[in-house]
Amino acid sequence: MWVREEETVENAVTKSIMSQCSTAARSTARVCMPTWRHFNNTASRCSQYEAQDVFASVDEVDLLPLEAGIAFQWRQDLQRRLIWRDLTKKMIYVNPGLKRVRLKQDYELLVVRCQQWYELLYLNAIEGWRDRCRVSVCWIEEIWAAQIPNYRYWLNALNQFDHIFVGLRGTAPVLAEALGRPCHFLPSAVDVLRFSPNPAPPAHAIDVLSIGRRWEKVHRVLLGLAESREIFYVHDTVVDAGNMQLKEWEQHRDLLANMSKRSRFFVVGPAKMDHPDETHGQVEVGTRYFEGAAAGSVLIGQAPDCESFRTLFGWPDVVIPIQPDGSDVQEVLRSLGKQPEYLRKIGARNAALSAQRHDWMYRWERILKVAGLSPTAALEHRASQLEALARVAHV
Repeated sequence: MWVREEETVENAVTKSIMSQCSTAARSTARVCMPTWRHFNNTASRCSQYEAQDVFASVDEVDLLPLEAGIAFQWRQDLQRRLIWRDLTKKMIYVNPGLKRVRLKQDYELLVVRCQQWYELLYLNAIEGWRDRCRVSVCWIEEIWAAQIPNYRYWLNALNQFDHIFVGLRGTAPVLAEALGRPCHFLPSAVDVLRFSPNPAPPAHAIDVLSIGRRWEKVHRVLLGLAESREIFYVHDTVVDAGNMQLKEWEQHRDLLANMSKRSRFFVVGPAKMDHPDETHGQVEVGTRYFEGAAAGSVLIGQAPDCESFRTLFGWPDVVIPIQPDGSDVQEVLRSLGKQPEYLRKIGARNAALSAQRHDWMYRWERILKVAGLSPTAALEHRASQLEALARVAHV
């Protein structure tokens, strides 16, 4: 349970019960999980909110939707610029203009999941959270190893937490060295119950699906095949799809899931493959691998040459390689199109093993283990649902 500033206890309880994006506030909740969904509705945050909803479905969680104040946007923008010159290292602890919240009960666990570093600022809106939360966890999805020396003005904020997780394997040891404490690698995942084509796989009405970052030359070849009516090609048409403003994040994820499970081929590439200025040679697994595999699609593109990919997706034919210059795309698609049973087996294997490895529930299990909490009956129920899906999809 929580109370916003300027609200009575009665109004706060009523609003928390009626909130559509939060579990009902209840005194038995053992986990507090702040969420930005009320003020950041960009497409790039949808996966984060999906994860939070899965976590809330398998545990006793109070989702805490923070809200923006009148001056939030310009205060946040200014604060993010000033932090890079903040020799005091204190600005990272300043509320960037969100409405303040006071927790009204104690929690066993606080989990803060951030896509980017600056989302740590949002936690400052929750007054006294350290006194109310026995164990605290921060999970930052994207932080590149080469950038860590530049983060010296805010990196100390991570020391607020008992446990730190990062979504990029190559970053974990570098961040641990910078902080002088352990950091855990925890990869992305997907809501398999949403993305799985099973138990009744739909027809593959889409031949090739490409979402987000892409190789431009591959894209041009696929456009040519679509123009000649050889394939039905679905792709993004906006400049910056990751920062699109959405009306409903759930609808966006449902749309992606429905397209993915109806796609024969799903184009994938390493994380930030088109931004070497950020990665500096660090190779990591992008989110599309999880989505496409869970949907039972055949992944085409490039497999990341890194240990995390080989560990996470260590099964045959998980990615059918194509050249980034597009030179062999047409030949590969035509050849695969003549092998329907081979494609069926690849898709079935992808869906089955994703159900056993890459649902958000498995990531929550890891967090609970590190934090010293026991799994719930709801988590065990979801595990049985996933195992049933894996059996249906068995090759």
